[in-house]
Parts: sequence; structure tokens; C-alpha cells
Amino acid sequence: MRVHILGICGTFMGSLAVLAKELGYSVSGSDQNVYPPMSTQLEQVGITLSQGYDPAHIEALKPDLVVIGNACSRGNPAVEYVLEHGLAFMSGPAWLAEHVLRKRWVLAVAGTHGKTTTTSMLSWILDYAGLAPGYLIGGVPKNFEVSARLGGSDFFVIEADEYDSAFFDKRSKFIHYLPRTLIMGNLEFDHADIFRSLDDIQLQFHHLTKTIPATGRIVAPCFDANLDTVFARGLWSELERFGNIGDAGAAWQVRRLAEDGSALELVHGADSAMVYWRLVGQHNAYNAIAAAAAAHHVGVPLHVSAEALSCFEGVKRRLELLGEPGGVRLYDDFAHHPTAIATTLAGLRATMRQEGRGGRLFAVIEARSNTMKMGYHQNTLAASLAAADTALWYKSAASQLDLDAIATAATCEFHALDSTQAILDWLLRELRAGDHVVIMSNGGFEGLQQRLSAALHARATSIPNNQSPITNPQ
Repeated sequence: MRVHILGICGTFMGSLAVLAKELGYSVSGSDQNVYPPMSTQLEQVGITLSQGYDPAHIEALKPDLVVIGNACSRGNPAVEYVLEHGLAFMSGPAWLAEHVLRKRWVLAVAGTHGKTTTTSMLSWILDYAGLAPGYLIGGVPKNFEVSARLGGSDFFVIEADEYDSAFFDKRSKFIHYLPRTLIMGNLEFDHADIFRSLDDIQLQFHHLTKTIPATGRIVAPCFDANLDTVFARGLWSELERFGNIGDAGAAWQVRRLAEDGSALELVHGADSAMVYWRLVGQHNAYNAIAAAAAAHHVGVPLHVSAEALSCFEGVKRRLELLGEPGGVRLYDDFAHHPTAIATTLAGLRATMRQEGRGGRLFAVIEARSNTMKMGYHQNTLAASLAAADTALWYKSAASQLDLDAIATAATCEFHALDSTQAILDWLLRELRAGDHVVIMSNGGFEGLQQRLSAALHARATSIPNNQSPITNPQ
């Protein structure tokens, strides 16, 4: 059977493609923007990729089924071809539910932030414990070779996104998954292009709770009022709470043993275990205890979860250290919401203090999500930059954000630049050894990460002792 996937380089659809390939289907796909790391992964497993949505791609391949990603809508040439020629099609979540998830014990990870990292943690814990889970992760976890696999047991771990399923199915993706174990990590307003209010999103989460059997379990924080509102509408399964040491009602508790969160104590009743790992930040401490609690529901002891987390390597593009060219520590990060920006920068700043590192912290941000471009987070963005010394903001013509107002409110130095070349030139003029740069984008950012790394490497070889600021050659 030949399956063609529209929007194949999205994190969800790319992972779905890997599963379809593993099932033995002949898989191909099209996307408007083909870029790493997903494009690299797909090519490595032998999936044919086509740039753009030319109907000729579909016509030549003659697929038995077209799986349509939610980035594709009416007016898309490939979508119009599918409809006009009466080809069989379905959404990605529906395909996954029918071909992969049916009759399996699904462990789902939902929430506004941290889904990819927590899904990766939970998948790794189960794998470390010998449970051979299948998984689908909206990113590329470093502990595994690929972002999705069928696995060798009844367990399947999935990143459960609240975004809509397809242009013809406006339900949240996670409604299709029917989990038995569910992590609800947090809840804030996001996706302003499809949700009118926080209440709209809470309604979708409420529908999700309705799909969990009575013997199922929800794992959620004890301090999230937005989730409490969801639960107040009705619960039909067990609810276990997590939080910090001493938090009332938290059956699962976590304590940071190091300021940056690189050492943790996990506690459940009389059991406790230590985690020493590469990740940082309070947000990852919560992700860790939530993953341990979910793993416990399928029989993994706390100490085994802690052992697994201690050798958890993280996810590509989640504060991923790309290198230290010319003495500048360069990170790639997926953050694109004020809360994620703030927690990521705060975690890195804590690490800099803990390790006694000097230098400055630069945040380079491409705000390309629909919610950002619509200006919804106008009033919270300045505060999210507090841990940085300097923020460089990619000024997009499509954005409705008032960047002058953000610059006025920000406590750090703030510059809005209208091209990635201008950002690159600015950085090359200003950076010096000992500085830290975090490039934040949920897209390709025109390859800025790789371009900056290459330029810094080149500069390092042209400066004898690398003690002076790195400058842009004329």
C-alpha cells in the first residue's frame, strides 16, 4: 500500500511517516518547507520527499491513501487535486488511531508546554525498564535513533497535541488517541488561530478526560488553576497530583538539589530516588516527576525511573548545545511561547551561575507561531526575557506585535532586526568568548544556527588568541 503524506516535515506528520514505513507501507510525502532535523530523519529511513505541493507529485506516485496534515487547507494545490480526483484521504490522528493505537495501552502527554520532552522521558523510562514501548514524539529524542517506532509491547507513548486534526476535522488531535494513562502537564492559552479563548481549550481538555476509562489515570500538577477548572467539569478516572516537596495534595513530589535543576530528588510516599542529569530548569523537574508517575501506572518502580532519567540525553532543539565555536556557547531551542522562553532562559542563567561562568546571555528569537504573530502575547513577552542580557528579535512583516512597546518594557537590551543576515551581522560584531547564545524558533529560521556556528568557527581561526571580540570581516 502506498501512502502519501501532505505536510510530512511537521514534527507529528514526520513521526507518523516513520511508523507507516515500519508497518511496511510505501511512504512518500510533500511539504512546503523541508528542513532538518525531520527531513534528515525521513531521508535516513528511505522516505521520498517532495518540495512543495505540486499535484504532479501525487499524480506520479498514485498513492492508495493521502494523509493530510493540519497545515494544509482548501486552496492548497495538492488538497484540491485529492478532492477533485476522489482519492482516499484521512487526517493524521485518525490514521494513527486506526493503524497503530487500537487495542494498545496508550500513555499520552498533553499540555501547553513540555510535551515533547516529557513524552521522550516517558518513552525512555519504559524502554530502560525493558517494556519495549512504541512511541510517537513531536521531535527527535537523543536516546533513540528516530522520533517514532511501533515497539514490541502493548504500550504506546504519544505526544498528545491539542491543535486541530485537519481542515475537515477541527477536533483536537488527542481526542483520537483514547489514552489509559494521561499526563496533563500544564494549560495556558495558545493557538489563537483556532481557539477563541482559554475556555475553548479547556473544553477540548474536558473532552479528553471523557475518553479515559475508569481504571485509567490522569497525572497533573497540584498548582495549575486552569487544569483545576477542567477537572471541576467532571472526572471519571483516577487523578494523581505532582508538585514540589511539601505541596499539599501532591502524591508525587520533586526537589531541586542544584539551583539549575541538574540534580533532583523524586519522592512518592516512602520511596525516594535521586536524578543527576543533563537537563536544567524547574520546568524539567516537573516533567521528570510527571513521567515517573505515569511510568509507575504501568509498573515501573520509582528508582528505575530515576536511573533512566539520569541517563536521559534530552531532545534535539530543546536547549541543545550545538557547540562552542570561538569560545561562544551556542544553543538551539524550540521555545515559542512566553512561558517557555522564560523558563528556558532562567534555567540556562542558573547553570551559568552554578558553574561560575561569566559572559553574557543572548536570546535570538523568531516568533513564528500564529498566536505570536497575532499579537496575543504582547503584554507578557518583555517579562519573559528577564534572564537575558540582550534579546534579538526577528522582525516579521506578518507579525502584529508592537516591538517598540516590548523594547520599552524589557529589562534587557532589546533589538528588532528585519532579516536573519542583519541578526548574524549584529552577533558577529558583538559576540566574544565566554558568551552564551540561545536561538529560539519552532521553524528553520533560515538556517541561522548553522550559519552562526560556521561564521564563529571561521572567526576563531582568524584570531590568534581569541581574546578579542569576534568581528565581522570587511
